[in-house]
Amino acid sequence: MAGGPRRGRALLRAGLAALLCVLHAQAACQGAGVTQELLNEGFHRDLLVKVELGVVGEDAGRCTVAARTRLPAGIYVDPYELASLQQHNLTKAVLIPDVIDVEAPEYLATDFLLLLYMEPDPRCSHCFRAALPVHGRYHRPAEETSEVLVVLKSPEVLVCCCDNSLSAECWKPAEVEAPCSGRGVGPCQWYSVMHKPASEESILQVPVGLRQHSSLVCVATLLATVLCSSLILTAVCKYGYFSPVTS
Repeated sequence: MAGGPRRGRALLRAGLAALLCVLHAQAACQGAGVTQELLNEGFHRDLLVKVELGVVGEDAGRCTVAARTRLPAGIYVDPYELASLQQHNLTKAVLIPDVIDVEAPEYLATDFLLLLYMEPDPRCSHCFRAALPVHGRYHRPAEETSEVLVVLKSPEVLVCCCDNSLSAECWKPAEVEAPCSGRGVGPCQWYSVMHKPASEESILQVPVGLRQHSSLVCVATLLATVLCSSLILTAVCKYGYFSPVTS
């Protein structure tokens, strides 16, 4: 009977020790945070991501920091624009998959993974930032509202190290289908850092047409097409040069 209380106290001490370990890990990692913003207005925006590693940044050293996020079907990155920006060293990112139909509307598109490499922020120690142009897709006409909302979830913070041993309390190995740009000569490993997600989700407001205006739009489009075609034919007949047909 005496073993029961002793066993209970031992289990209690083990539970308290485990709780203290968890609280210590959370306290050590609580400085990491991420924010993201959609700048400008309209269909064509800039996605700005900021990461503050805080105390965990001391472990990162010269590692590569990146933000990984899944962009919904209502928004896309132009791969040709991205290639031009990377050619001029203005940004660096990886699209998975790397083939994106920029002409597809939202209801025919799919979501994709974006890995955005970040640069150190000179105004803040252990801070990183990156920006990338993103574009809204056309949506189906709506019944009552003149706009739809495209929600961007908080990105995941990743670090790729080739020569650093990171703390297991804050850093977990991650599977990433992208190269690491670290300068080390040893084997490189991506890590996911425990962090506080963005306090607010970024929302892109995309204007859409109304279904009750479909007939009006069709009639106006038809009349404009007929008018423009008539003007072109009139100009061709009046000012065009036609070579004589010889047999």
